[in-house]
Amino acid sequence: MDYQHLSTLLWREQELLDLLLFKAEEKQYLILTGKTRWLARIAHEIEVVLDQLRTLEVERAAATEALAVQLGLGANPSLRQVAEKAPTPWNDLFAKHHEALLVLVTDLRSLSDANRELIEGGMAVLGDALLSVRSPSAGTYGATGRTHNGDHRAVTLDGAL
Repeated sequence: MDYQHLSTLLWREQELLDLLLFKAEEKQYLILTGKTRWLARIAHEIEVVLDQLRTLEVERAAATEALAVQLGLGANPSLRQVAEKAPTPWNDLFAKHHEALLVLVTDLRSLSDANRELIEGGMAVLGDALLSVRSPSAGTYGATGRTHNGDHRAVTLDGAL
């Protein structure tokens, strides 16, 4: 049984989640300071880390499935289930991996939600600002010879018609 391989994959997953958390904090800093120039770059960096996590997740699932068969677990077991069936010292190590991954995922969710709220709030403020700024209109003259406040738009006719 290759407990070491699964443990190595779990360490790598923790490292990638930690890097993702760092990138999310960088994104939050950029949003808060208004340095929007770098937002596209940080979004790309986050996407690269997410791609690496997806690839690692497939490999981890395969390694977990192989151990599950040998431990007599059903298909697609959780890490907690593997930890409960694994022999000492692997059971303790897998349980600690599970706890660490839960903490990282929880931190990522809350930071991601906070970033989303900051972006949505910024967009709402920008939208309100754009709606409140209107260019002054010179107005047009109506049939009575009086000016209108811009309720109707001016039309230019081509004299060649």
